[in-house]
Amino acid sequence: MKKILDTIVIGGGQAGLASGYHLQKKGLHFLILEASDQIGGSWPRYYDSLNLFSPAGYSSMPGMKFPGDQKRYPDRDEVIRYLQDYKLKFDLPVLMNQRVDLIEKNEEGFVIRTNTGELFKARTIINATGSFSSPFIPKIAGMGDFQGNTLHSSQYRNSQPFHNQRVIIVGGGNSAVQIAVEMSEVSRTTLAVRQSIQFVKQQIGKLDLHFWIKLIGFDNFPYWRFGKTAPISNAVIDSNRFKERITAGNPNQQPMFTSFYESGVIWPNGDKEHVDTVIFATGFRPKLPYLQTIGALDDEGLPVHKAGISKVTGLYYVGLEGQRSFASATLRGVGSDAQFVVKKLLKHLKE
Repeated sequence: MKKILDTIVIGGGQAGLASGYHLQKKGLHFLILEASDQIGGSWPRYYDSLNLFSPAGYSSMPGMKFPGDQKRYPDRDEVIRYLQDYKLKFDLPVLMNQRVDLIEKNEEGFVIRTNTGELFKARTIINATGSFSSPFIPKIAGMGDFQGNTLHSSQYRNSQPFHNQRVIIVGGGNSAVQIAVEMSEVSRTTLAVRQSIQFVKQQIGKLDLHFWIKLIGFDNFPYWRFGKTAPISNAVIDSNRFKERITAGNPNQQPMFTSFYESGVIWPNGDKEHVDTVIFATGFRPKLPYLQTIGALDDEGLPVHKAGISKVTGLYYVGLEGQRSFASATLRGVGSDAQFVVKKLLKHLKE
């Protein structure tokens, strides 16, 4: 059993690294436990063509500017390199291949057990695994009978395996639209949506949307002060002429199908259509079974917290969607949330 630390951070992605930066600034003794064998959280698992929807100038973490042209939109691999360089620059203490399996609470704080059998003791915990650890696929009638391919967007890498297929993308967010537009180059593709896609311009008056979001303070508006998390916008940022492509019908959008049958889907008007592949771009949910035993989760397995402060004393979160603001769970937002949480954590340690 190792000596007791001030803090254990769970997760070595953007939220965990930002937390480590602020913990280090305060001189606290901590470790970051990362379940995989590489730095970057969910980023290494995203599809090949993913680009940030915010320019580099609005995508920096605390203490380290995102490199290169500040007006460009970095791709997935650039973000991964940035996070790896971030860890190296600040020499953050990350232990790889340490998946947390169990947490127990005692008078001193917490005991954390990982998949390797190792035990770690800490007075506090920051859970920084974010909101993107568990792909969410809704239950749809007849799904078990469907003989085609179904996958979540987290399993999609590129359009190469889907040439000349009939493909449906379920979802109306940024990722759904980006994947559908890419897929429409090689396949007959439809976006199945609950409501028509709403677009916002990427540039307004020759300035990126994020300039205006920051100017009016929307990015960091403290919704949590009113007892609720920030609303997550469903609007799609119109990069790469997405709106033009969808308006022209390639890909097209249709109201969500009602059910599957063996060979395809059934649309709301009763029409049956053969489909080869259905990709669910339906988001993620936190997956935190190791927090269930200490009473940190609600009946649906979601964290009970206010602005990242758990109802369990000594437990904190960074990286949850809408945690404190619209920008929470983004590269540009996790630093502010981490700073807030570490301030609360430090006060708890002093008490």
